[in-house]
Amino acid sequence: MSDDTSEATQGRAARRRASRGSRIPAGGAPLADEAFPAFDADQVPPRPPLPPAAGGQGGRPDTADHNAIREQWRAKRDELGSHVSNARDQLDHANERIKQRTGRDLILAILIGLAFGAALLGSLLFVKALFVPFALAAALLGVYELSRALRASGRRIDVVPQLIAATLLVLSAYFAEPWLCWVVLFVAVAFVIVWRLIGQMVAKDGRTYGDVLADAIVGGFVQIYVPFLAGVALILLEQEGGQWWVLSFVAVAVAADTGAYAAGLAFGRHPMAPRISPKKTWEGFAGAVVASITAAVLLALYLLDLPWWGGVILGVAILLSATLGDLAESMLKRDLGIKDMSSWLPGHGGLLDRLDSILPSTIPALCLYFLLSPWVVL
Repeated sequence: MSDDTSEATQGRAARRRASRGSRIPAGGAPLADEAFPAFDADQVPPRPPLPPAAGGQGGRPDTADHNAIREQWRAKRDELGSHVSNARDQLDHANERIKQRTGRDLILAILIGLAFGAALLGSLLFVKALFVPFALAAALLGVYELSRALRASGRRIDVVPQLIAATLLVLSAYFAEPWLCWVVLFVAVAFVIVWRLIGQMVAKDGRTYGDVLADAIVGGFVQIYVPFLAGVALILLEQEGGQWWVLSFVAVAVAADTGAYAAGLAFGRHPMAPRISPKKTWEGFAGAVVASITAAVLLALYLLDLPWWGGVILGVAILLSATLGDLAESMLKRDLGIKDMSSWLPGHGGLLDRLDSILPSTIPALCLYFLLSPWVVL
């Protein structure tokens, strides 16, 4: 019975294959059945051709094209590196020539100048009280530099008393009445002089009377030259709109210094004061005149609310005070037998080497504020 069943099953399978094969065309795919009675294979659109392979034959990537692109990028990179290297060599060569002529590293000088300028600008633009610690730190560092330079030349300068007196003098200029600053100046000068005299009495090292007197006078000069002039800037700052005047006179002094440096470097031929500062020339002074007056006129018109002639007066006054201050500091360094007050600021020397034109300019700036400023009510 099992044999009959198997034979019947095989017969039914054969009949299904035969009936299925009768509906399959020669191509192998069914083109019509009960679901699609009117299906016509001729109406099927042809398959679009495949895009050619990105590479070469057989769809493989063409490594020759990739290598060519890679070589082009390498050539461009090498060319750019060569241009950068040549520009760097030219800049270094120019910097070395400038350094040989002026004794300053131009790149470092520019970077340090920009850093100090940004700090000064930020303190004056946002909260002017932030300029007080800036000025105090500059005054204390200047006092320390000058005291060290004087001690190296043989003068007896007491550094700690100088710093204490300088701190009181600078802070009183901003937080006390302006007239009190003169009282504190007298007290500061008397304090450092008396300290030096007492110190000399304790030492008993046989120092001559002339040397002791010179030490006392020089100690008082330190207080007048650095902290008092820095205090005058703070007196100006404390006035209404004073931050703009501080920013303006500093900018004019810097413009005069920069104009003198650039013009002297490019056209300097005739020394201005060869015995005091051999590298200062009349051509550089002409550049300082143009730069300082131009900067002062622009600041007067757009920042200080002054007429153009007020800017000319400001530019001329700051130019003269900055030039005299620069020459005075050069004379002091020549008398001490040094080139720079210190080497803490690469490209500049010491801090006083940069403040030599700014500190004396505080006096004319304060005077012109009360004479020309529209904010002053007398």
